[in-house]
Amino acid sequence: MKTYLTKDIRNVGIVGHGGTGKTQLVSSLLFTAGMTPRWGKVAEGTTTTDFDEEEIARKISTQTALAHAEWPCTLCAGSNVKINFLDLPGYGTFINETKASLIAADCALIAVDAHVGAQVTTEKDWDFCLEYDIPRAFVLTWMDRELASFERSMESLQQAFGRSVVALQLPIGTERGFRGVIDLVAMKAHFYTPDGDGKPKIEEIPAALAEDAKEAHEKLVELVAEGDDELMEEFFREGTIPIQDLIPGVRKAIVAEKIVPVLMISAAHNIGNGSLLTFLADVFPHPDEHEEEGYTEPGGKGNRVERKYDDSQPLSIFVFKTMADPFAGRINYFKVKSGVLKNDATVSNFVRGTQERMQHIQVVQGKALSEVAELHAGDIGAIAKLKDTLTGDTLGDKNAPVFYRPAQIPEPAITFAVEPKTRADEDKIGVAIHKILEEDTALRFSRDPQTKEFLLAGSGQQHIEVVVAKLHKRYHVDLTLKPPKVPYRETIRGRADVEGKHKKQSGGHGQFGVCRVKFEPAERNKGIEFVDDIFGGAIPHNWIPSVERGIREAAARGYLAGFPMTDFRATLYDGKYHDVDSSDIAFKIAGSLAFKEAMKQARPALLEPVMHVEVYAPDQYSGDLMGDLSSRRGRIEGSEVRGHTVVVKALVPLAEMLSYATDLTSMTQARASYSMEFSHYDIVPNELAEKVIASHKAAHGEQLVEEEA
Repeated sequence: MKTYLTKDIRNVGIVGHGGTGKTQLVSSLLFTAGMTPRWGKVAEGTTTTDFDEEEIARKISTQTALAHAEWPCTLCAGSNVKINFLDLPGYGTFINETKASLIAADCALIAVDAHVGAQVTTEKDWDFCLEYDIPRAFVLTWMDRELASFERSMESLQQAFGRSVVALQLPIGTERGFRGVIDLVAMKAHFYTPDGDGKPKIEEIPAALAEDAKEAHEKLVELVAEGDDELMEEFFREGTIPIQDLIPGVRKAIVAEKIVPVLMISAAHNIGNGSLLTFLADVFPHPDEHEEEGYTEPGGKGNRVERKYDDSQPLSIFVFKTMADPFAGRINYFKVKSGVLKNDATVSNFVRGTQERMQHIQVVQGKALSEVAELHAGDIGAIAKLKDTLTGDTLGDKNAPVFYRPAQIPEPAITFAVEPKTRADEDKIGVAIHKILEEDTALRFSRDPQTKEFLLAGSGQQHIEVVVAKLHKRYHVDLTLKPPKVPYRETIRGRADVEGKHKKQSGGHGQFGVCRVKFEPAERNKGIEFVDDIFGGAIPHNWIPSVERGIREAAARGYLAGFPMTDFRATLYDGKYHDVDSSDIAFKIAGSLAFKEAMKQARPALLEPVMHVEVYAPDQYSGDLMGDLSSRRGRIEGSEVRGHTVVVKALVPLAEMLSYATDLTSMTQARASYSMEFSHYDIVPNELAEKVIASHKAAHGEQLVEEEA
């Protein structure tokens, strides 16, 4: 395989709302560039970047996929450049995957449905670009479909993102009559043959469109001139900017993020492909135009380290994605941040303190891997079967350590309990889940110490369902999904001063222990606080821990419904003992009896976990969202409008959120997403507490705390 210098590389993240045709767009661009002999179609399951069985079946992207194309750069004396595509998921459920991998891009192409305009994920992708400080452009997709509108789409984008959004092309024809684009920089018409090879015939602008093109050209020239003093001077002097100065001026403005151009395409009919590829090759920045930050400590901490996308710099590479292939094993996708990576090089993993041998470095075309001799600074590649390396690791020259900051992924929003269907599944689940966790940084797997359930947490229900399907198809592990049990707890609201007395005589040594304990509420989330206030040796020092153990073990079994008791203070202040009959077990039982007696007086209550919830949705759903959250016993903390998106923040009991993902999808036509994390425990209202207690007793019988220690 051919290798490319830094200046001849373009790393383009393809992002956008679900259903905007990103995967079809990449497939059509690859076909136009001659990288694939066959024009892949999403509907037929033949695209290059949707190769996973679940993606083909669902016809959506669920994970990062890489591909590359070679295309002439007209501003580089006609030499070819390599365009690395990162095809990233668009549905809100998988948006964390997009954020995690977009960090490897140097620019972004945001796909927008020409019928719908800006959507929720469009705004999230824009925010990711701002966070990573990368230039971006919009591409209007499905321009050939009914009700597609360039004017309406432009209005939507400018309302959401401001006047820096400017047309770089105008459509030739509308809806089914869409036949090409007008290049507003060179002022030429690009005509395409529907379902052809994707390459344009360049002609003069049709007379019927000349006036519109002139007006749009002037808007573009004016906006480009605003950000450049020399061009502004020329604009005022000449009244326009000559094309030979405008082309580099447009590029400079895009790279500096002063303008965000809008282009258009019909990927389904190969219209606009060649023009878009030329834009990516000519205008989008190469890696060394994108500033990079290195640090002296992992996680982007410590002092800054100067490191540039330059072959002369010490070698450093950043792993942004790990794939778990059942046949090839672990595959790491990486970006060469500096230096030149040569095949068979030995590098240090700075995060894990180990050495790795880079055998068989490869470039990626969907699921196909091709070996290369070397990769230059800024290029993207893959390698299989590294021993210790995972997503977020930095590797490189051991004499020049550096750490790059990994993507910051929000905590999962939804949790399911998973139950292995058979004993064989139970035996295999650990290894299989571990492999899935390596490739999916938005996934969490744990076991609840209270409910003893295996918990699988992800970004949404569809995310979890895809993971379960992968476990079945890749590793033959079958799991049943069910809502998790709510980890209720119990506490007290009153005080009690009680005596725990254990006295038993059965021949020989008896058992005797008496403790007097005060119980009172503690601060929320304080746990159990045991205070030793014994004075004068009423209980020998060596038996005081036994009283504490008895209280803690009884509290763990609960009182009202068998949930752990928490957030109380137990003060041991007096007691009695017998020189012969007292023992550890006697005082442990006495402590347990004191706890049970106290619960009759201390007004025990049920606690439930309360979650901090943030919901992202189009602003027209604001009222419905707040009303729905309030009906779930939620307390609205406020809302914030960002463009066309509203962010509603609330505190909601976990018990009311178990079905929220499905309900939110139905309420907003799948146009919303949410995040959720634990906030605190709070008292359950009496009428609901009675139902929970009755339900728990019915499920577990009446054996709660009456059993002896």
